[in-house]
Amino acid sequence: MAASDPIADALTKIRNASRAGHPTVEVRCSRPLQQILDVLRQEGFITAHKVVGEAPAQRLLRVYLKYSSKKTPAITQLVRVSTPGVRHYRKADALPRILGGMGAAVVSTSKGIMTERDAYRQHIGGELMCYVW
Repeated sequence: MAASDPIADALTKIRNASRAGHPTVEVRCSRPLQQILDVLRQEGFITAHKVVGEAPAQRLLRVYLKYSSKKTPAITQLVRVSTPGVRHYRKADALPRILGGMGAAVVSTSKGIMTERDAYRQHIGGELMCYVW
């Protein structure tokens, strides 16, 4: 059965694997999800990600999760904001700050997927994809 929201499905798998202490998790591959994972890697929430599998229908993304020396996960919470049924858009000056800058909001803009800080600096708004802290 196909998921109606593959990004939410992938974020849920990553959140659950992080809470369970798994070193890696595999999710279905898509270009928007790869861009979201690039942002999470730049912000220090995951170590890396790579595409595994040959055929386009069988491609998966292997996500390497990040933990502190005491096995505390870098990802405490990962929340999907905009869904296929209800989209959430914000102007640049109305973008949220997550935990006073300790977390990040991932925003899909006309210039690509980026954090809310980068979108605010470039003064462009967009669709709120997810919050992570």
